[in-house]
Amino acid sequence: MSDVFFVGCGPGDPELITVKAKKLIQKADIVVYSGSLIPEPILKLCKKGKLYDAAKLVREEIFDLLYKNAKKDKLVVRLHDGDPSIYGAIKEQIDNLEKKGIESVVVPGVTAFLASAAALGTQLTLPGITQTIIVTRAESRTKVPKREKISELAKHKATLIFYLSVHLVNDLVKEALAGGYKKSTPVAIVYRASWKDQKIVKGTLNDIAKKIKEEGVTKTAIVIISNVIDSTTYEYSKLYDKKFSHGYRKAKLN
Repeated sequence: MSDVFFVGCGPGDPELITVKAKKLIQKADIVVYSGSLIPEPILKLCKKGKLYDAAKLVREEIFDLLYKNAKKDKLVVRLHDGDPSIYGAIKEQIDNLEKKGIESVVVPGVTAFLASAAALGTQLTLPGITQTIIVTRAESRTKVPKREKISELAKHKATLIFYLSVHLVNDLVKEALAGGYKKSTPVAIVYRASWKDQKIVKGTLNDIAKKIKEEGVTKTAIVIISNVIDSTTYEYSKLYDKKFSHGYRKAKLN
């Protein structure tokens, strides 16, 4: 029996795939991939194997493909967009495979919120503004624990990042304001980060809902609420300050 590889292929730009992920896809006998979220050039790396679109399958069918082929000593790749560990539903697959005696290996990938930060040309943490990133999603058909309500998370005034939530932007705004963010707090929406048709919409909590409605963005977007966006009032890092000593460099006081 062979291991099953849960592989992240990155946010969309084919060049953002890791070397390890690329090699596995090229060698794979079976690739079960995440529907339209995987770019065509990455799927084309699988030259000798067979491709299965997971968007057309239910949980049991996916598991059956992974298990039966791994049992036959096939190289099996479950290919996820971004990184498998973020809203990837890999835990249930890994646990069920383990019950059948199949081991799993997770290969990380560049996730969409990092590609979004790159598109914005910004840091997600800035000295004097926030040193914390909160990654979450709005509640819809998938419930969120009460302690993780957006209004509760917003109380931290950290960089707040949402997956799978752009269609609920009115709720995001309402909850963020209830948690204490000001109406003037910057918001950025990055649609299909790193893809050729990437789109960036910037605004504030006061006007972002109107702006993305005008742009017609309803899915496949990351929402970032944070004062780090286009900030001009941050502090410089202490790490490279001439007065700051650390294990590799003494302070330069002159």
